[in-house]
Amino acid sequence: MENHPTYKDLAPICQKYPRAAGCFFQAYNDILFSQQWEDVQIIDVEATKRGVITGRKPNTEKSLTVVPCALAESLSTSWLRSIFDNLAPSPEEIYLAITSEDSSIVYYKISKGIVKPPI
Repeated sequence: MENHPTYKDLAPICQKYPRAAGCFFQAYNDILFSQQWEDVQIIDVEATKRGVITGRKPNTEKSLTVVPCALAESLSTSWLRSIFDNLAPSPEEIYLAITSEDSSIVYYKISKGIVKPPI
């Protein structure tokens, strides 16, 4: 990981939160290279002990927020709430980038509050 070209941008977050470094590195590179998002930025969210990724999908104007986490992690609703509470401005939705050891990533959309599904 340390030899990858993107590591110099990710090093401050990876070194500060080593338990989340692998999933953060994997999600960041997927968003940047595979999905080719634009305006990709890293935000340090100390309350969640990890970095968060923001950016825009190609040819869109809406900024999205991605929270990398590992498949083996236990998540709670209070932890998810702290993500919304510690981002300014607080997004209406976030995407959990759940990574596994085989390098696969699944993105889950988490909305703030109770949201009625579209019909």
